[in-house]
Amino acid sequence: MTVMKQTPRISNWINGLKKQPETAGWLDKFNPHNGELLCQFADSSEVDTQRAVKAAADAFLSWSELTPIRRGQVLADIVAAIKRSANELADCIALETGKPPQDARGEVGGAILQGEYFAGEGTRLYGRSLTSSMPGKYSHTVRQPRGIAGLIVPANTPIANIAWKTFPALICGNTVVLKAAEDSPSIALLFAELTKEAGLPDGVFNVIQGRGQLAGAALVNDERVNVVSFTGSTSVGKWIAETAGKRLARISLELGGKNPFVVCDDADLDQAVHWASLSAFSNAGQRCAAGSRIIVFKDIYEVFRNKLVAKAQNLKLGVSADCDLGPVVSKRQQQSILAAIETAAAEGGRILCGGAAPTGTELARGYYIQPTIIEGLAANAKLSSKEVFGPVASLHVVENIGEALQLANASEYGLTAAIHTCSVDRAMWFAQRVKAGVANVNIGTFGSEPHMPFGGFGASGNGTREPGVEALDVYSELKSISFLVRENQL
Repeated sequence: MTVMKQTPRISNWINGLKKQPETAGWLDKFNPHNGELLCQFADSSEVDTQRAVKAAADAFLSWSELTPIRRGQVLADIVAAIKRSANELADCIALETGKPPQDARGEVGGAILQGEYFAGEGTRLYGRSLTSSMPGKYSHTVRQPRGIAGLIVPANTPIANIAWKTFPALICGNTVVLKAAEDSPSIALLFAELTKEAGLPDGVFNVIQGRGQLAGAALVNDERVNVVSFTGSTSVGKWIAETAGKRLARISLELGGKNPFVVCDDADLDQAVHWASLSAFSNAGQRCAAGSRIIVFKDIYEVFRNKLVAKAQNLKLGVSADCDLGPVVSKRQQQSILAAIETAAAEGGRILCGGAAPTGTELARGYYIQPTIIEGLAANAKLSSKEVFGPVASLHVVENIGEALQLANASEYGLTAAIHTCSVDRAMWFAQRVKAGVANVNIGTFGSEPHMPFGGFGASGNGTREPGVEALDVYSELKSISFLVRENQL
């Protein structure tokens, strides 16, 4: 007798409990490594989102009235729970996103660092003392919570993205409704269960699964949601800004990038190749901070190009510990990347390596893309100017640092940038002038840390910065309090 294996179902998390969707509808999640059905997750409706927002509203008063130090202690307990379950979390990430195991473990480590930093902010939720022209008047500022935080995260680094937004929102005294990424539903539910295990009160952290157009839109539209933080595409970010902005909600947007990686004629070429490869291809190129435009001085272009192509051709695809990059997260994303490569070839681009999905191996069943390098594209070609979100990079030749800067800034985006050079003068000149929220010298285009503000210019965001202490400005209100000393009462 054959026993049919039941497909796991990933529910919502509302008021400390798993909740099935109101419509009893479910969506399929496939394993990116082999294309097999992995699980189903709740196809949440507007009603489900509204229930989660109500739970957050009901829990707000008691959570916000805890002292910041006590909230920090609860966050520290959540971090301890994450540490105890680190292997389980990493296994979930690796399975759900197709990351090699070392990458999944590194991501859990990043989430732990985020939690530790913001737990400590409970003792550092500082205000300022202010002077006054009025004798006897004393003034100071305090931070107070916004209310309900609607957090919308992508799937590229799922638990790091959850930690990035959740911990600063909670330490400021907000309650949370998290819209989980459609391609990583399980890790969001597992994180929620750990918060309850650690003692976070019911209703303070809630998770809604489902489609962005339905469940996510309902969160943005709900007038009870006081702050919306979104990481994702520029087009969706613009819609969120317009929609939530009409009711004057606080909005934090971390959007796309088409980040320049500049290699000067005095660079250490082996180091530049190493970091260019990591910037373009690590995490299967699924980074908003990916270095997808590689700008190289003419004098060393041929040597650098050949070294980078050789490096890319030696990268190993797969999900085992000896692999360099896994698949992209969905069939939809894979097809979008392949279409972008095809368009680039039609626009005159020369594919130096990659350019297709692997065939003839077990990888052909998954959502893999060979590491791809393209040269000969114009700066305004579609692949040169639009985010692809996959392991694809374009090479561009320049004569000097002035041309490199001009090309680096010839983009609607302005998230990150990197330059490789031995000249401190050249590095500082470029870093000061490049249109990017993050400028790195002799490393990659990625690599934020918990205490470092991250965000971009132009189409890469709306000017807010997360994480770092700057994230407190997103999730709190600043209040000025003054009082007058009455000398006749002394």
